[in-house]
Parts: sequence; C-alpha cells; structure tokens
Amino acid sequence: MKWSETAWNRIEERYQSILTMPFILKLSDGSLPIEKFQFYMAQDSLYLEHFGRALSLIAARAHHIGDTLAYMRYAETAILVENALHESYFEDFGLTEKGKMQPACHHYVHFLKSTAALDPVEVGMASVLPCFWIYKKVGDHICSHIQAENNPYQKWIDTYGSEEFAEAVNKAIVICDRIAEGTTPAIREKMTEAFITASIMEYHFWEAAYELRKWI
Repeated sequence: MKWSETAWNRIEERYQSILTMPFILKLSDGSLPIEKFQFYMAQDSLYLEHFGRALSLIAARAHHIGDTLAYMRYAETAILVENALHESYFEDFGLTEKGKMQPACHHYVHFLKSTAALDPVEVGMASVLPCFWIYKKVGDHICSHIQAENNPYQKWIDTYGSEEFAEAVNKAIVICDRIAEGTTPAIREKMTEAFITASIMEYHFWEAAYELRKWI
C-alpha cells in the first residue's frame, strides 16, 4: 500500500466529519450566513500568504530539482492565483481588509512553517498535503452530491472542484508517495503524524469560521 493510502486511511473518519460540519453543509447549499463566510475568507486569505511561504521553504529544501519547481509553482498559486479569488470575493461580499489572524489560522500556519523549516523536508511535504487533498475531496463531494441554484459560494466550489486543481493535488500526492518510498520507516511515520495533525487543523479552521472564533 502506498504511503498516501495509509495516511488517508488514518484520517478518513476526520474527513467524513468535515463533510457533515455545519459550515460545509451550509456552504454547499448556499445558506451559510454571509458573516461566517466573510470571516472564513479573511482568515483563509491570511492563511494562504503563510501557506505559500511554507511551500517556498519546502521548495528550497527539496532534494530533487523537479520537486523544487513543483513546490515553487504551488507557492505561486497559493499567493497569487488563489488570493485573486479572495480579492474578488472581498468585493462581492463587502470585505475591505483581512483583519487580524485569529487562533485557528495562527496555530495552523505556525505549525506548517515550523515543520517546513525544521523537520525533514519529507515531513514538511506531508504537512502541507491535507490542504490540497482535503479541499479537493470536499470540492468533489459538493459537486457530486449537492446541487443548489444561485449559490453565492459557487465560485469557491468551482475552484476546488476543477480539473486544474485536481492535477495539482494528484502531483503532490505522487511526490509524497515517491519520497516516502525512498526514506526511512521513522521518517515515514513522522510524515503520517504531520499529515494527521494538519488534517485536524483543517477541521478546526472551518469550525472556527462557523463559530466566528476570535482571540479572547
């Protein structure tokens, strides 16, 4: 069994719980209150800036030049392309600024950047994979199972349910499987642990948006 298959099996229950979260269900049918989506988009825009930095760190440390180029492109996409989506949503939903980074986002980005900088690069690659993979799976699920007319969040759904995004995700999975196969059992286990931790943080990121969770 490939590393990615083993790692996903470890988070399958968590992924299923994501699909039934109020944030995801209401986003899917268009009933999510605007203030919750505004909170999410502001935090996600801040997240993507730091996610891009984590990807850049991984690119600089990758052992193979092909992987360096791949993660450089991922970083560019995170910072430029996806932020362009956020900018259009800022206009559509009346947001003028990103505001302050709140606890769930703060915890997540610091975990990713410290892992990308200080742990073996293989572990860094595993830590950023859930952001790709879970978003793709959620986008696919919504596109396949939930149809809502005039959904104000359709642009978000289309982005993560697209073939272009699928190609990027699949490439990231292939890279992780290849580097996992070539490393030690101890590092593979650390890869899995980082993958699980990031998956849990994905859940809490959406939960925090629904609850509008801020610093006390």
